[in-house]
Amino acid sequence: MGSVVLPTLRRKREVDTAIRDTLDKVLVLRFGRASDAACLQLDDVLAKASWDISKFATVALVDMDSEEIQVYVDYFDITLVPAIIFFFNAHHMKMDSGTPDHTKWIGSFSSKQDFIDVVEAVFRGAMKGKLIVSCPLPPERIPRFQLLFKDV
Repeated sequence: MGSVVLPTLRRKREVDTAIRDTLDKVLVLRFGRASDAACLQLDDVLAKASWDISKFATVALVDMDSEEIQVYVDYFDITLVPAIIFFFNAHHMKMDSGTPDHTKWIGSFSSKQDFIDVVEAVFRGAMKGKLIVSCPLPPERIPRFQLLFKDV
């Protein structure tokens, strides 16, 4: 459902333009695959919340299978999907959610309201000039994952 409602970016130029041209709003980029069940569940949450957050955020889906997008996949070290990256006025916004990786949100949200709360926290922090914000969700609603490092 989300893929029908939300724009899908398949080229590097489209992602660059979205990051550069989204001003005074949070840009939410969901990196994933349309065929992945977890991505479809997250897309449904994003689509349902997109109207509620439209005054302060824009949501777009990024197709990881596209060859041109691999530059971003490598740069942000996206190995687990779905992964969400936040931007505000072309600045990468980070979130301290108690996980080892602050650069992106990995996994889905349990509800539409959780997603809205996270985006609102990013927006409020960005408006105060912060580049990293604290996650407003309780720890039991934050997806957990185990990072594996190569050659360590």
